[in-house]
Amino acid sequence: MARGHASGEHPRMEGPTDEHDLLERLRQGDEHAFVELVDRHHAGMIRLAKAYVGSEPLAEEVVQEVWSAVVRSVHRFEGRSSLRTWLYSIVKNRAATTFARERRSIPLSALDYADEESGPAVAADRFFNSADSPLDGEWAAPPRPWEDAGRRLLSLELRKELRAAVEDLPRRQQIVVCLRDVDGLDAAEVCELLGLSEANQRVLVHRGRARLRQALEESLAGVTQPA
Repeated sequence: MARGHASGEHPRMEGPTDEHDLLERLRQGDEHAFVELVDRHHAGMIRLAKAYVGSEPLAEEVVQEVWSAVVRSVHRFEGRSSLRTWLYSIVKNRAATTFARERRSIPLSALDYADEESGPAVAADRFFNSADSPLDGEWAAPPRPWEDAGRRLLSLELRKELRAAVEDLPRRQQIVVCLRDVDGLDAAEVCELLGLSEANQRVLVHRGRARLRQALEESLAGVTQPA
């Protein structure tokens, strides 16, 4: 079974020259190049597949099928997108097909939740709301400072809570946030991969990040401060 980075790690970023070299080695059947490709992208591909199919084992099946397809078709890759975007587009399409066949998760139509872009990203009661007040629109209950947040964010418990909060995001927010903040794709790559407008992508990532920050704020507020 192909292996990648542990969950949460960033794949090593490659530049155009590095990617071109890797692609040439792949086309020549270089086994080490394929291992390097798997090491860079397997974990991110699993995250993307799981967001569509809702199951880790099923996501693993999808990605294994994708790797087999890549071996057969890499010589036909024309370089119109980055190698990573090409891989992720295959995962997205294969995961959608697999879900339709397996019926083990939410309907794919749920990826188009209208309420993901509606309503405030942060609860309205956390702001002053009076046209007569000079503070109208300002924070009434601003985010609390995180004491020694760096150390606490490294705790296994908080990392587990953050992972759970990511999985609780509405599906499109989860996909966009993971692609942007975990896998390191830029906004243009995400728009190309998912067929989103720039504005829609920006709204999804903003709302997803706001939900995660709220979840972290609540978790950190509940942690007993050290003496």
